[in-house]
Amino acid sequence: MNLGDKKPGKTPTKRPLYVYYIIVGVIIVLLNILVVPAIQERSIEKTDYSTFIKSVEKGNVTRATIEEGYIYYEVKSPKTGNTLTCKTVQMDDPDLVNRLLEADVVMDEVLPESPSIFFTLILSYVIPIGIFIFLGRWLSRKMMSSMGNGGPGGAMSFGKSNAKVYVKSSTGIKFSDVAGEDEAKELLTEIVDYLHNPQKYTEIGASMPKGALLVGPPGTGKTLLAKAVAGEAEVPFFSISGSDFVEMFVGMGAAKVRDLFKQANEKAPCIVFIDEIDTIGKKRDGAGFSGGNDEREQTLNQLLTEMDGFDGSKGVVILAATNRPDSLDPALLRPGRFDRRIPVELPDLQGREEILKVHAKKIKIADTVRFDEIAKAAAGASGAELANIVNEAALRAVRDGRKFATQADFEESIEVVIAGYQKKNRVLSNKEKLIVSYHEIGHALVAAKQTESAPVHKITIIPRTSGALGYTMQIEEDQRFLMSRDEAFNKIVTLTGGRAAEELIFHSITTGASNDIEQATRIARAMVTRFGMSEQFGMVALETVSNQYLGGDASLACSEHTAMRIDEEVIDTVRQAHDKACQILKENEEKLHELAAYLLEKETITGEEFMEILKKENLETAGADTEEKVEGDHAEIQNDGQ
Repeated sequence: MNLGDKKPGKTPTKRPLYVYYIIVGVIIVLLNILVVPAIQERSIEKTDYSTFIKSVEKGNVTRATIEEGYIYYEVKSPKTGNTLTCKTVQMDDPDLVNRLLEADVVMDEVLPESPSIFFTLILSYVIPIGIFIFLGRWLSRKMMSSMGNGGPGGAMSFGKSNAKVYVKSSTGIKFSDVAGEDEAKELLTEIVDYLHNPQKYTEIGASMPKGALLVGPPGTGKTLLAKAVAGEAEVPFFSISGSDFVEMFVGMGAAKVRDLFKQANEKAPCIVFIDEIDTIGKKRDGAGFSGGNDEREQTLNQLLTEMDGFDGSKGVVILAATNRPDSLDPALLRPGRFDRRIPVELPDLQGREEILKVHAKKIKIADTVRFDEIAKAAAGASGAELANIVNEAALRAVRDGRKFATQADFEESIEVVIAGYQKKNRVLSNKEKLIVSYHEIGHALVAAKQTESAPVHKITIIPRTSGALGYTMQIEEDQRFLMSRDEAFNKIVTLTGGRAAEELIFHSITTGASNDIEQATRIARAMVTRFGMSEQFGMVALETVSNQYLGGDASLACSEHTAMRIDEEVIDTVRQAHDKACQILKENEEKLHELAAYLLEKETITGEEFMEILKKENLETAGADTEEKVEGDHAEIQNDGQ
């Protein structure tokens, strides 16, 4: 519903206020004509003519009168002795007067006494008007509350921002509670210092940036950093989400922006934090007058105007967070509005270790826990995921009946976050377990023969809730920031090692390599289109990436003919990697059998156990036993097409 969409030249007709007064007056007159007399008449009891005659004959009637076709009379109740005023219809009775005289009935006026002028005024006018006023106010409040008046984001809140205000460090969050983002904290510390000592900057003539934009993937702590800034500065902290500006009525979002900045100026110095600013800060596409995006663009324009209009020297700092910076309007990012762009990236190895230590302070842990090993295993995890890993470790300790978390709890929690919980109700057949064992050993063996170092941290064939029947956990010894062409190609070779082992041993393939195929194809395509690792295309960008913090959606920027050539080279790259993996496994087939047999027996082995068996002399007996087992299942596997 867009109330702003009106046809040109047509305006809604508005009734004058006196019309409503006339309507109320007419209703009051009708009440006086119909309702009030009826209420007064209720004091007179209506009877039939025969009852009247009987009462006269019994001598109960004391007075009577005839008025406008009706007979009004007073009668004494024989039971209570009270006098009642009654009314009956006048009939054609010539002897009526004689009967009344014989019964000693006084012929006098017996009409009910008319109420006083004051009572009539109250009954006729004051009470109806009071009822109208009460009903009007009640209906107005009811309608407003039903449309959201008084509540956060209500349609009838008339431009109130409804921002959450945390005053004087009530958040309780300091920079010490935020780890792993040293660069971001350093940039924000300057803002905190300005709010504490503004004269230090004004003396030299420096002006503080009006706004700072926190950019990074989800879960890296952007909102936490903003609250930490407010906690360190000990100033009022206005927190509002970008979606709170979106309203049903056109213009309400802009009104909320005005109200937010009005409150901020009144409570300066303060910090205004707008979370998920991309909701209202998207690029304008020129279709604002079409009606679809008019409200959002009005809100954005008002935000731009307010950021230009307020005085930064008052100490009002605007912080905003987004994980879609490429979608923001350029006018929002120019100097004078959001002067600083503060990246809040995924933490590195040292950052992950610090984050784990911060969250581990909240739980009881064993003295033998090594956070450096845990940080290595959790490569690529965000701050929120690391907090979840610590919590999962504590929950696992409780399930096992221990009062503190151990190293094993943390390692298992990493696997839970990566691959899900162990699926205890899924029991693999001996044939499937054998295939999965060779598949996972194929990955590990190919990786080991390419790097000559421990390629894995753990190998398991226990199914997980994510759908994986087994997995190989690899851990880099050092923090890596660059990857050469050979390293990227070797990674594809490792990914194809599982399928190559299935082909070599069982002469068949299964669906278990679906995830390996996806990863290998993604790396090969990136080598050709983005990394310039193709001899055919060279240093040419053939693909653009959008939403790098939200999965990185890629789209080709080339002709159809070039796209076809890209596909051919990607297929050729993966095929070469697969051939290399097959060659490595053929040269080490004895070790493949031995390691697969050991994994089949243990179900889970460590990287140290793997390397120990790999470096030993070949044990032909183990290989021979495994080969016999494989031959026994081979016919069945071929019949199933697995």
